[in-house]
Amino acid sequence: MPRQVIIDAGHGGYDNGAVYNDRKEKDDNLALALAVGEILAKNGVEVAYTRTSDIYQSPTEKARIANSLGGDLFVSLHRNSSQVPNTYSGVQSLIYSKGGLKEEAADEINDELEDLGFQNLGIALRPDLIVLRRTQMPAVLVEAGFINTDEDNRIFDTRFGKVAEAIADGIMEALKDAPADRHYFVQVGLFRQYNNALNLQNQLLQDGFESVIIKAGEYYTVLVGGFQSYEQAAAIERALSARGYETLIVMR
Repeated sequence: MPRQVIIDAGHGGYDNGAVYNDRKEKDDNLALALAVGEILAKNGVEVAYTRTSDIYQSPTEKARIANSLGGDLFVSLHRNSSQVPNTYSGVQSLIYSKGGLKEEAADEINDELEDLGFQNLGIALRPDLIVLRRTQMPAVLVEAGFINTDEDNRIFDTRFGKVAEAIADGIMEALKDAPADRHYFVQVGLFRQYNNALNLQNQLLQDGFESVIIKAGEYYTVLVGGFQSYEQAAAIERALSARGYETLIVMR
């Protein structure tokens, strides 16, 4: 089965993240998330995003979206910052605890980015971060250079495509031999246009159902759930059907 990676663009909306001159971390994060996701999708990896536009989500909401998908790996993309500009430089990956796919992915991503010219600051344990603590799948937070260090920004901007490729390559290398963990979902819609999928997602939310939109090839799929058992998915399917939704249970 194809692997699924959930890409989180850190911050968003009124939460700019770190700011340096006119540069906002939330914008760098989103651009990088979309670029990494595109590369993964072209290589057969199923990709879902916590956000694809400039909207605010709390860290708890980001974790909840990820958990509803039940993906193989959660990757949150950020830029680092320091109190004094041009003081520190380099990339670093944060994980909840040592071991397993999360540490392997963090190590692979750091190594790939180091090859582009970033200093490798290694892996740090951050069990206090909600997006690492509350996600139910292996999770990595990548600090792709310091946003208030000119040299890191030079690499980020002039080699942006390579930065995205390095992160995607690190993810795919870590996923190679990792065991897959699949879940049951209720598919409620399949669209060519993203706005149609978004409209359905908003309608589901009004009816009390949280859902996610996954890009699969040229289609956008609207999914509810992320259950370990078929019986759980079937119960939600019945509830959705009672509301008039067209449903299909799928395993991802």
